[in-house]
Amino acid sequence: MLSKFHKASDKARRFLQNKATLFVRNLTMTKNTSKVQALYDLCNTTFTPSPSGASPPSSQAIQRLCSLLDTFGPADVGLKEELSDDDRGHGIFGLNQLNRIARWAQPITYLDVYECDSFTMCIFCFPTSAVIPLHDHPEMTVFSKVLYGSMHVKAYDWVEPAQIQERKGPSSFPVRLAKLSVDKVLTAPCGTTVLYPKSGGNLHCFTAVTPCAILDILSPPYKEEAGRKCSYYHDYPYSTFSAGNGSFVRNGKEEDYAWLEQIETPDDLYMRQGKYAGPAIQF
Repeated sequence: MLSKFHKASDKARRFLQNKATLFVRNLTMTKNTSKVQALYDLCNTTFTPSPSGASPPSSQAIQRLCSLLDTFGPADVGLKEELSDDDRGHGIFGLNQLNRIARWAQPITYLDVYECDSFTMCIFCFPTSAVIPLHDHPEMTVFSKVLYGSMHVKAYDWVEPAQIQERKGPSSFPVRLAKLSVDKVLTAPCGTTVLYPKSGGNLHCFTAVTPCAILDILSPPYKEEAGRKCSYYHDYPYSTFSAGNGSFVRNGKEEDYAWLEQIETPDDLYMRQGKYAGPAIQF
């Protein structure tokens, strides 16, 4: 009987030792895991493949992703914060004019961190005054985290049911009514923003107030054959096509609405491919 007791005790002790060893090992792995790896792991379990590309995340999953993204800074993805341009004392024709023009002419740099059928992880680095024009994210959920600098965001959601105004002329395209969702400047450090397929500002425009960078998670990713093509738009004041009658306004003021016209990809969208230099991701 005593020997059975000792055997049982030894078995229990080995079990506890193994559990403790596993705990320490997992703790060490957690300490050694980069934030980018943790973000990939979380995205990989959050966004599950489906025929349409990815299943919509739950509110709990969205909160977990936002909590992790909120902790990100430029160093976590291998970036160094760009300093703001300082033109004080030079004037519009000052000594620094040529350098300023060169900086303004720099493109937006796109860094591809990771992409699969379920989600995309990417970074956009903006010089001052650079713009990503108004564009949409069809059937997509998008997380955006400003890593450094200041970014102006203007975003709309379509008014449902769709309100469309036909326009006269052979080269005229119809316009569709949208409601303003976001119109503000985001300055790092700040919280993660989330847009959804039909809310939160699915159509948005980014303008760099200072040099800045933004980390984006898109799910599912753009995929033209699946109908998720990026379309660009021009926004017109509500009064442009409404004859000032306010008949389409339901909640809010006329200033909260705009007519959006789909356009071709703008010629002045100046973007180049960069190389991601942050921590590697283990798949």
